Amino acid sequence: MSSLTIPEKCGVMLLPDSVLFPHGAMPLRIFEPRYRQMLEEAVEGDCMFCIGNLIGSNDSDPETSCAPIGAVGLIRASREAKDGTSNLLLHGVIRVQFKKWLGEKPYPYAEIRPVMDTTLDSQEEASYLDRLRKSMNRALSGFPSEVNEQMNKILDQAGDSGSCADAVAQQFIHDPNDRQRLLETSEVRKRLDFIIQFLNKAGPSTS
Repeated sequence: MSSLTIPEKCGVMLLPDSVLFPHGAMPLRIFEPRYRQMLEEAVEGDCMFCIGNLIGSNDSDPETSCAPIGAVGLIRASREAKDGTSNLLLHGVIRVQFKKWLGEKPYPYAEIRPVMDTTLDSQEEASYLDRLRKSMNRALSGFPSEVNEQMNKILDQAGDSGSCADAVAQQFIHDPNDRQRLLETSEVRKRLDFIIQFLNKAGPSTS
């Protein structure tokens, strides 16, 4: 995803209790007229729009009702139905801060700024990746082997520890508050500590 150019301004789909992580995927059905226009313009342009977690009741005022950090997503597949609605798969690219909400579109539209991860030194990176994989495999020990193999394949493809943390969070963390908290945490070490602790609690008892 590093080769993609992230736009300075982007449409934002506001959804309650919805968090998209980088390297995660979110299936969506687009039916509101404003979001149908957003999708049309995105497909004609860079094929990107953001997901913003709606934390207030008034989605007409994203300044006060949207979480400050969201994610830019890349449209991977989109199919329009005869009634004008669309089903699509959005692939998370990178965390972004919503810097300024703009009123120039009929849909939520904002100036955005990429939020970059901190980095770990090579020794700490290897240690965290090993701990993350072991905790994940332990949590999956009661599942069919195909599930374990698929998740390990996802980690192999994700690569660095920050990307692996996001990939695991997308699959394992379901509480919307925890998901938003992790999305807003750019310090990779803190994300990994939270996720590893969560997996260890979720894993089968050793007693």
